[in-house]
Amino acid sequence: MCEENNALNTERNNISRYKKREQAFILCFESLFSDADIDELADNAGDARDEFLSDYAIDCVKGIKEHQDEIDEKIASNLKSGWKITRISKVSLAIMRVAIYEMLYLEDIPVSVSINEAVELAKKYTVEDDTAFVNGVLGAVAKTL
Repeated sequence: MCEENNALNTERNNISRYKKREQAFILCFESLFSDADIDELADNAGDARDEFLSDYAIDCVKGIKEHQDEIDEKIASNLKSGWKITRISKVSLAIMRVAIYEMLYLEDIPVSVSINEAVELAKKYTVEDDTAFVNGVLGAVAKTL
């Protein structure tokens, strides 16, 4: 049984950093609509999609939840005048939360990589205007670091 668990852990964590980040974004997005804890959401997501979420994705979203006020303040303080965080699409918000969490708390990931990967996720999951918006906000946040 122990060997089986080790093989499962290796399999679910032996994916690209982009895929791990994409999993984190999806889990973060799903958490916007549920009061369930992150482990429960991860289990449910794994069952629903027949995919195991990486430890990185789970740990990242737990960190986002732990530091959400600070992350959201970084977003809010870098919005154009008249914009409020409540106007941001849930998809874009989840993408930016993942990127800003990485920028603030994960020293092994360069800021430029976090931004570039967030823009790639935005291209895949949002409309063109949102992609530019995500890039602009994250670029502004990066200048404050």
